[in-house]
Amino acid sequence: MRDYFCIGPTPREEDCAQVGQPDYRRKAIAECTQFIQLIRDTLGPEPEGAELRVKAFEHDFGTYHEVVCWFDTDNEAAIEYAHRCDDDAPATWER
Repeated sequence: MRDYFCIGPTPREEDCAQVGQPDYRRKAIAECTQFIQLIRDTLGPEPEGAELRVKAFEHDFGTYHEVVCWFDTDNEAAIEYAHRCDDDAPATWER
């Protein structure tokens, strides 16, 4: 079975694109993609059974995008990586 943790659209101490702003979707996906690369650079690449992705979520104010870490619930290395992403993802864009 697969599950995921929401990591956020950007590092938690940084501003992010807001739903409803002009060109939100493009900006949000670009930020999420950059955040995925920063997570990989910091924590290493995903092990087998884990995957960092951009996921869209529906909300009353519109669709928003966040980085999620999908993981195989039967794979200990994937679960550990997902927890590291949730707990230790960079807080700022600074490396």
